[in-house]
Amino acid sequence: MPSQVDLHMHSNASDGTDLPIQLVENVKMAGIRIFSLTDHDTTAGVMQLAKAIPEEITFIPGIEFSCRMESGKCHILGYNCDIEHPSFRSALSQGEVLRQLKLDKRLEFLQERGISFPDMEIEGLHQIPSVGKPHLANLMVQYGYAESKETAIKDTINLCATGSSRILAETAVRAILDAGGIPIWAHPLGGEGERLSTLEQFTARLEELISFGLMGMECYYSKYSMAHCVELAEIAKGRRLLISGGSDYHGANKAIGLGTLNSEGLEITREQITLLDALIR
Repeated sequence: MPSQVDLHMHSNASDGTDLPIQLVENVKMAGIRIFSLTDHDTTAGVMQLAKAIPEEITFIPGIEFSCRMESGKCHILGYNCDIEHPSFRSALSQGEVLRQLKLDKRLEFLQERGISFPDMEIEGLHQIPSVGKPHLANLMVQYGYAESKETAIKDTINLCATGSSRILAETAVRAILDAGGIPIWAHPLGGEGERLSTLEQFTARLEELISFGLMGMECYYSKYSMAHCVELAEIAKGRRLLISGGSDYHGANKAIGLGTLNSEGLEITREQITLLDALIR
């Protein structure tokens, strides 16, 4: 049964497929009453939703920063941020520049292998606020270079070494805090398509993020079993961290349903998401 709260989803402003306004309709149809749009390194989709939310639904503006730190890679979600704050704008700019550099490296890599696209498609890629692997993969399928998006990413795009294309986690956490928002560690055991972290990896990253000012963790997540979710929630309580939950919905780009906050499809209640107490007053 889908949960009525989902604080992690993506639109076509990053690597989802739904237009922001379509996402609102899908959220409503799924029976979700509280949601957040958390596109990668951009607020372009959030800005489109300012006046498009039905009265019966609560919308929380969000973002997901792709980050790096000494103990590894991570994603940091930010909620209710003042998107005009200088610190926040600076972090966004850094992320945008790094993403465009990564896109250029990937396009060059593909061209070296005889894979090219019309100029209008290249221009379109550069206009996407937060371009990623799915955009290139879809073009590869469209122009006959791959049989599927999944094989395009696995067999070709993933072979391109793009170097560091993430902002520092400390920068992201600080920017969210400076902007009056709440920084949350997204899928702390690993995201969709990733191997689960070991206890040592998880602990090292948690300690480092807490030192930066982290305020919570995404304990309920579509990929995680309820056993993992409960364990993460207990750790969060023990460290006095806020508890969040999200599906990581990407529309047609990932087989994840809205409101799916664990791999067993069990409903997670509003009361279990303690982050909401800090977001909704």
